[in-house]
Amino acid sequence: MASSSDSTCYTVVFESAAEYPSTSELRTALQKGSDEVKIDTLRKIIISTINGNPQAHVQPTLMMPIIQYVLTSKNKHLKKLLHFYWEVCPKYDEQGKLKQEMILVVNAIRNDLQHPNEYIRGATLRFLTKIAKDAELLEPLIPTCRSCLEHRHSYVRKNAVFALYAIHREFEHLIPDAAELMGAFLGAETDSACKRNAFVFLAHASMEKAVEYILNVGEGIGSLDESLQMSFIEVIRLDCKNDSAHRPRYIRVISELLNASSHAVKYEAATTLTTLTQNPAAIKAAASSFINLVIKESDNNVKLIVLERLETLRSKHDHVLDGLIMDVLQVLSNSTDMEVRRKAIAIVLSMTSSRNVEEVVLFLKKQLQRTQESDTEKSPEYRQLLIQSIHVTAIKYSEVAESVVHALMDFLGDSNNPSALDVVSFVREVVEKFPHLRSAITVKLINTLTEIKSGKVFRGVLWIIGEYTEKVEVIQAAMR
Repeated sequence: MASSSDSTCYTVVFESAAEYPSTSELRTALQKGSDEVKIDTLRKIIISTINGNPQAHVQPTLMMPIIQYVLTSKNKHLKKLLHFYWEVCPKYDEQGKLKQEMILVVNAIRNDLQHPNEYIRGATLRFLTKIAKDAELLEPLIPTCRSCLEHRHSYVRKNAVFALYAIHREFEHLIPDAAELMGAFLGAETDSACKRNAFVFLAHASMEKAVEYILNVGEGIGSLDESLQMSFIEVIRLDCKNDSAHRPRYIRVISELLNASSHAVKYEAATTLTTLTQNPAAIKAAASSFINLVIKESDNNVKLIVLERLETLRSKHDHVLDGLIMDVLQVLSNSTDMEVRRKAIAIVLSMTSSRNVEEVVLFLKKQLQRTQESDTEKSPEYRQLLIQSIHVTAIKYSEVAESVVHALMDFLGDSNNPSALDVVSFVREVVEKFPHLRSAITVKLINTLTEIKSGKVFRGVLWIIGEYTEKVEVIQAAMR
């Protein structure tokens, strides 16, 4: 029996009460009207029912006219509306027993499930998922649903699996052999959508058999459809929550999916792999997949999400990912979005060490040179980001300070004032921290004075020259 709460509807459709016809008018329209009139009448009855119209209490008397004059129609639009009507109409009497009229409805549904038109079969199977809580209605239809699993059209088979799955979720006793049924179906099925639906059903009916199916597929998982691969990943996650003994085999299966063509599968596989093992090689493989995704994905929001995941992974496995730093830097070349570039550079700076700092700085300097050759709107902003990044790196690792300070001073004449000011700030910090570089830097600054376009930059450079110039000839050159 279905309670009143089971049929709760959360959609209210506007209807004009003033124009609502009487019961006799509705009955006449159903009996004598054309298909168009019947469609309009049935729509009014459905809207009135789901809105809880005060006149809806008389509508059960309209069930027989609907069965007599609408149920037999071959009009596809009417068949669709009938599915809506059977979903919302009162199916039980005041004693909670299934109405006698519903026996006729069940027979009509059974006939549609055996209809030669695959669309009608498939649509009827989808309809059954909407009434999956009405056991009395569904029980006599289950044999016909099962027979649809063998239909020649994949559309019918796909929806048959979903219909049986919806029924099994509510009433397992109606399909006691669900696991065996889906196991046999998967063994014979060739359509990817059908296999995906069947596997989801199998995992619900028997996790053990779903795991067995995954292990039988093994490393051949890479050739499967994207949706089925995603379902495999979900089942592996669920099984590993229970400390599964199959974890080592799962790691091999998931590792295969790191090379999947689907970006979604690759992301989920990499994420799952990091939860299955803390092995450095596996963590590095997952990180490589994340980096590859950022480079190849076109959606900037996805790039940011994946970079965030990469940063989380880096923070948990310090120095394990340092060897991938040059791969992360490739993101700068393959993306024009500033948020993505900022995130990538932040990760790079956190991965930089004395072992790789020279490579990092060399790459950043090359990117800086490219901004001079580019006239894009974002070039000044990107240039400033690169200057700031080089600044931070050079101050932290003194061995590269000398190689970058002269390169950055070429940007003192930049028309983009913030970038030039960042260079002044960097130069001031370098001459303060590294006394042996002062002489060469002050000479370079004096030679650059004529190229400076900003007053603030000019004042900053003069201050550095005045503060740190020591040789008489350099002072005289500055005065000239």
